[in-house]
Amino acid sequence: MNESGATPQHDLLVLDGALAPDAVELEVAGGTAFALTQRDPDKETENEDTVAIVAYGADAAVLVVADGAGGLPAGKTASLTAVTTLAASLQSSREHATLLRTAILNGIEAANEAVIAIGNGCATTMTVITIEGLVARSYQIGDSEALVVGQRSRIRLQTTAHSPTGFAVEAGFLDQRDALHHEERHLVSNFMGTSDMRIDMGPGVELRPRDTVLVASDGLTDNVHLDEIIEHVRKGPLPDCARDVAGLAQHRMQRGDTNQPSKPDDLSLILFRKPDRARIIDD
Repeated sequence: MNESGATPQHDLLVLDGALAPDAVELEVAGGTAFALTQRDPDKETENEDTVAIVAYGADAAVLVVADGAGGLPAGKTASLTAVTTLAASLQSSREHATLLRTAILNGIEAANEAVIAIGNGCATTMTVITIEGLVARSYQIGDSEALVVGQRSRIRLQTTAHSPTGFAVEAGFLDQRDALHHEERHLVSNFMGTSDMRIDMGPGVELRPRDTVLVASDGLTDNVHLDEIIEHVRKGPLPDCARDVAGLAQHRMQRGDTNQPSKPDDLSLILFRKPDRARIIDD
């Protein structure tokens, strides 16, 4: 939430980890979103994640998390360029009443071209969730991940990380918990900023009362087990959910307990919920 305690109304929100605030709550697409970004506690260089929430009319929104590739030049430049280019493309598409799915695909392609045009070999992952009425849909490039989870812990949408361990878990060859300790956990097989980038578009999932949508960089998913993430985000005020699960990840990054995952990294997430329609009717 912002310093005044108010919930702001925006057509576009970008958190780049460089300027305050590092977390914001806002109303969008007929629901509430809370976005948070934190720098790797072990480094003094800039946060390479960029987060955005883009309104697309009164009842639709786009939730974006991009994670600049570590070990490559200008990871922050890549993630910020990708997100701002996508946002600009979406705003233009909205003015022309373009269907949201088409607008997303066009915007991601434009963002990829913009990162390539930087010309220094930088790259970024990007995961997008669109909210259109009561339908959520994922678009993924890389290993930032997205979930839709019910209040009773049922997973209704889960993306697959574009990595050897992510595909091994999806195929049933590797346990989700073992994957967090795997020696190839850091490898990613799909980036924005490359000529062979591919977009993994998921099916539309109808949101039910009390469902929580999560989009997060691997700073969260590399340090907190899936069942722990679900338990932290499935109920309660969104700011509390976000700060609690991010706090657990930060604790593990700093503690380095050999019995738990510990991979210091920048961490970003967005949580979103629609209001409980039955409760609104009762009120």
